[in-house]
Amino acid sequence: MDIRATLASQVYGQTRVAAKPAPVEPQSPGQAFAAAGADFMETMRAGEETVQAGLAGRADPQAVVEALAATEMAVQTAVAVRDKVVEAYQEILRMPV
Repeated sequence: MDIRATLASQVYGQTRVAAKPAPVEPQSPGQAFAAAGADFMETMRAGEETVQAGLAGRADPQAVVEALAATEMAVQTAVAVRDKVVEAYQEILRMPV
């Protein structure tokens, strides 16, 4: 029996368990939007703190650039969602009664 093969199978088994996604509870649409809003606000807060630390010389430039990129992506996502909501509202208004 090859010890390396046994060790490899044990490591694979442990890795498979560690990489298994956690079960997700189903959420209502209101809870999902609230969670998305909270995540957006957390991203904005973390980005602002990182930029302030960078301006004070307490954060490296790479962290500042990463924070700005994450903030930009969050804002673009929020704008895209807002545009879709407005578009859906306008479509509803155009429906004949």
